[in-house]
Amino acid sequence: MSLYHETAEFLTAPASSGGSLKSRIFTKKDIKSQPAQIYALAIESCKWSAILKEVIESAEILRLERKLTPILATLLVHDLLLAKRGIALPAVHGLRASVERHKNRLSAEFTKARIRRKLGSLEALKAHIEAGLEESADTSEAPYPRWVRINTLRTTLEDQLETTFVGFERVASVEAVRKRGIKKLFIDANIPNLIAISPSADLSKSDAYKSGAIIFQDKASCFPAYLLDPLPEDGDIIDTCSAPGNKTTHIASILHSHLPDPEDCSQRIHAFEKNKNRAETLEKMVNLAGSDTVTKLHSGQDFLKTDPEAPIFKNVGALLLDPSCSGSGIIGRDDMPELHLPVLKAAGPAKHTNSKDSSKNANKKAKLPDPTKETRKRKRDDSDEQLDVLVDDDGVVTAVDTEDELKARLAALSKFQLELLLHAFKFVNAKKITYSTCSIHTEENENVVQGALSSAVAKERGWRLLKRDEQIRGMREWPVRGVGDDEAVAEACIRANKGDEHGTMGFFLAGFTRDSIPVVADVEAEFLRDERGHLVRDMMGFPVRRSQAAEKPAPVQAHVEVAPPDEEEEEEWGGFEDEEDAPAPPAKKEAKAAAKPKQPDVKTVNKHTHNATKKRPDLIPQKKKKRKK
Repeated sequence: MSLYHETAEFLTAPASSGGSLKSRIFTKKDIKSQPAQIYALAIESCKWSAILKEVIESAEILRLERKLTPILATLLVHDLLLAKRGIALPAVHGLRASVERHKNRLSAEFTKARIRRKLGSLEALKAHIEAGLEESADTSEAPYPRWVRINTLRTTLEDQLETTFVGFERVASVEAVRKRGIKKLFIDANIPNLIAISPSADLSKSDAYKSGAIIFQDKASCFPAYLLDPLPEDGDIIDTCSAPGNKTTHIASILHSHLPDPEDCSQRIHAFEKNKNRAETLEKMVNLAGSDTVTKLHSGQDFLKTDPEAPIFKNVGALLLDPSCSGSGIIGRDDMPELHLPVLKAAGPAKHTNSKDSSKNANKKAKLPDPTKETRKRKRDDSDEQLDVLVDDDGVVTAVDTEDELKARLAALSKFQLELLLHAFKFVNAKKITYSTCSIHTEENENVVQGALSSAVAKERGWRLLKRDEQIRGMREWPVRGVGDDEAVAEACIRANKGDEHGTMGFFLAGFTRDSIPVVADVEAEFLRDERGHLVRDMMGFPVRRSQAAEKPAPVQAHVEVAPPDEEEEEEWGGFEDEEDAPAPPAKKEAKAAAKPKQPDVKTVNKHTHNATKKRPDLIPQKKKKRKK
């Protein structure tokens, strides 16, 4: 029982309660049902509410069953007609019985609703609903397109146009695909291998999606990897906050596109994700996309705790930073789904109408908000949207009711973001960095960039902003730039605004570079380190200097090169008796004297020194006599 009552409470709550439907459900602590069950029932009931409204009104169960309210009737009839297990209540429960006793009538009206739409089967009706064709026309703004990135690790754009998108009509602008009930396709001009399709087109069950050949990724989310543009000479890449893995796999695709033979890729992507649950999602995404051969996962590891000078990162030349943020630019996070509720028909015999019950139902109906009006009003009112609920990309939800609470939350986020950026500046051989957020707030965007540029580590190591005319063509030509008083910073930064003609989410991006890698004075660089980055110490426990290590082999080598005395004796021995009579060539003696340095006279023997050969004549070598011919 609690499932239906709690779902009804969330759907009928006024807009002043704050937050999106999802954030309100998953952050409420005192609910008895599973949040996922409540959310699924609410979304599916809203999706089918236009048809359910017709069915309930035609069956007149609100008049016949006085215990049912319009919202409860919608939820219960949805599960009766569409849920695999039916109504999730005991068979003897009063609410379940009040609906199931009208099952035949409700099923008949449901079939009539399908026939009125000229659909031949329940499957066709479900496809009709999934395509969004039952939703009322949105007069405030065009619906967002569905962006699809072609994963070139698995396929090519040409192959997908001939298979997955074979039935789509190609158009020349993104505006042309922003309509429901059509199958049109637009190839993006800024990001390679990116297309936009009509929002009603569902590819989640296609073979291309299941195999990782296509990836659902907003256009703005493709900006960071494309701007980073890692080349073979850039070495390894670090993705600091990788989950769910869209940007990580995009980097891998770009790496392969720069190589004539992708199998020869020697570069590696270090993908960090400190949250273990999100790291599992990252691993699945990397494997599905086929980028596991070039990706080294650092699951459960915090990028901020890495040593930038560790040997494993000595070849890192580029870093992509997309840290946790307020998520204020994500589409649909503040939207309330449209809900059509049935009404009790007034035209009927008076004896069948209980004035108290009808007035109660009327009051309940009067309290129900108009989801369309409320949603549009909140979209126009920027202050309401800001002072709502912040949900970062780690799923952390923070409700803010005042301007001070919003400022405090943004200050905490920006402090973490700046710390992450400054840590990235410390990687010794890095020459490229991109910093991005899905936030619309300046505190998390331009302010963080300016704080990083004014830091000591940026000045010492030569980091600067990547100017617009230095950016890759697609980003250089993107028209929406940063904001703020500093024109140079604003022009170098890239923004995307949700709700404008480009059809993207709200996003921010900035690139950093340095023209050369300066030699940074480092006291610790004077000492030797092992392969793990630890200091090498001598027997006394003192760190070994590099200069000491270089000087040590010299004296050892000099000591080894000293000639042994026996070798000198053999060279000076005069030979046999006939050779002794021959006079020694003076030139040879002089040359030998000049070639040899002066040696200590180790052969001089004191006449008083004991000599064993005097007492042992047998030890004296005998001279051989010359044989006469």
